[in-house]
Amino acid sequence: MGSSRRAHVPSDSSVPGGPGHPARSGRAAALGRAVLAVLLLGGLAVLLGPPAPAAAHAAVVSTVPQQQVVLGFSPTEIVITFSEPVALVPGRAQVLAPDGKRINTGDATVRDATLRIPIRVADRPLGTYLVSYRVISADSHPVAGSYTFAVGAASATPPEPADQTVRPDVAVAVPVTRYLGYAGLVLVVGPTLLLGLLWPRRLSRRGPVRLVRAGLGLVAAGTLAGFWAQAPYTSGAGLLDVSGAELRQVLDSTFGQALAARLGILVLVAALLPPVLAGKAGRGRTGLLVALGLAGLATWPLAGHAAASPTPLASGIASVVHLAAMSVWLGGLIALVGFPLRAAHPRVLAVILPVWSRWAGIAVLWLVAGGLVQAVIEIGAPEALFGTGYGRLVLAKVALLAVLLGAAGYARRLVRRRAVAVPVADRAEVLVPAGAAPPPPPSPSSSARPSESGRANAGRRRLRRTVGLEVLVGLVVLGVSAVLVQTTPGRNAGIEAEIAASDTFAQTLNSPLYTLQFDIYPVQLGSANTVHAYVYTPEGRALPAVEWTLTTALPQQGVEPTDVPMLGVEPHHAVGAVNFPIPGDWELRFTVRISEIDQATVRTVVRVR
Repeated sequence: MGSSRRAHVPSDSSVPGGPGHPARSGRAAALGRAVLAVLLLGGLAVLLGPPAPAAAHAAVVSTVPQQQVVLGFSPTEIVITFSEPVALVPGRAQVLAPDGKRINTGDATVRDATLRIPIRVADRPLGTYLVSYRVISADSHPVAGSYTFAVGAASATPPEPADQTVRPDVAVAVPVTRYLGYAGLVLVVGPTLLLGLLWPRRLSRRGPVRLVRAGLGLVAAGTLAGFWAQAPYTSGAGLLDVSGAELRQVLDSTFGQALAARLGILVLVAALLPPVLAGKAGRGRTGLLVALGLAGLATWPLAGHAAASPTPLASGIASVVHLAAMSVWLGGLIALVGFPLRAAHPRVLAVILPVWSRWAGIAVLWLVAGGLVQAVIEIGAPEALFGTGYGRLVLAKVALLAVLLGAAGYARRLVRRRAVAVPVADRAEVLVPAGAAPPPPPSPSSSARPSESGRANAGRRRLRRTVGLEVLVGLVVLGVSAVLVQTTPGRNAGIEAEIAASDTFAQTLNSPLYTLQFDIYPVQLGSANTVHAYVYTPEGRALPAVEWTLTTALPQQGVEPTDVPMLGVEPHHAVGAVNFPIPGDWELRFTVRISEIDQATVRTVVRVR
């Protein structure tokens, strides 16, 4: 009848670092100092990294009136369109007249990616107007800006915009809160996995359990601090200048709800963890804990770039995979270098290190795969890898990961070559029949030759140093990641550059019946040219139109007039798509009918290169 076999581990009192060993307290203190040092180093990477940009991740696509345009009438509404959906910061959208007075007539509104600010006609309408705004992009970052336009003629001294930048203390606090969350996640996931599945039976669990508890505390602290810091981050106030209304606004946002869900999941995880940490959990509890852990990991992409990604599902899954793999790898390394590599018997290491090496290899594969998918989505075009701050941070992270992978590869070779060699006299049978008494620990008289023991100890020291380097670089990578999530993605930077480089044509045309303001974006060859047209009375009030007609022609090249369909999206606003097949000076004619019998035509010329 066959018998099962299990690993035999010598008692803790027979190995260095076991209970009662005089070096134990000193090593624990050294470990605490080491963990504190690497956390501070990772935090330093956050502080010395590029500051979080004040202008964030949604780009302004168009404005009505156009920036720096000179109008022949006073508009009654400001319309700003962004590259992604935004949320309004109450009281932070305003229009100042040339005399510096605020002329908002009601609350600004946001629908999807469009911000609308209703305004009145100024007491002294001629001169330069200032439009300023502050909204929150879909990935929780503030978007602040301002621009000017003029009525009649520009003012000699236009109104000054208010300071819309993020305060320095807030710009530092936000990535620090992210770093605390990442560090806590690492300390929870990796040690828990080792304690639940691979921890030596007779090695004390007290140290790694403390690491897990510290990780839970860091995640909670980082989440609460992130919730608080988000309020001044969006409002532009100081770190301590936070009101209850601002905190309620954060709680009502997707970002705040993701953080609230994270705290709730954290409480449930903390309640379920003790049996797992003791190595006594059943399958049901373990499965529930894994499901809660995945749900908790999903709150990070929900509060970050993935929420505004062009492919949110793929970006969110890649982010969860990346976070989970990094937490397993780095957290497991911290637990290994802190405890088994210092205190476990060589025979124990000979059993657990090859298993951990395989786990780490799988985690690295998933880490690289998840990071690659994220990079492709968030960087967008290849040129953004070198031409944007986000791309350069990704390159820095890749370089650090290369160092990390090199150290991991060397550690794996040490394990495979049995650098942590078990001395000959200690090579008792590690696997013994179930129920049989384990072999007694070796006596001093049967110990290995000094040279062989020396080689074994040297191998252990090399492995500890290598794994320690992995931990150190890994925590710096977490710091870079905390800065990365606060930086405008390359895909958005590309949109901003494209908008800046594109031509936009805007003009105001007058007739006896109405004033027509229109803009074409972009002005380029092809059919992808969008035209917006607005009709106002000579006094500047919105004028409903019954029918819109737009005709394009290029007489110099023999191109006959072509009618362009115009769709009325509002009573005084219509939109269409203009085709410019060849370059030249194109003639545009707008015919607008405002009643059954009243209509007028206005003309202009648009140069297309």
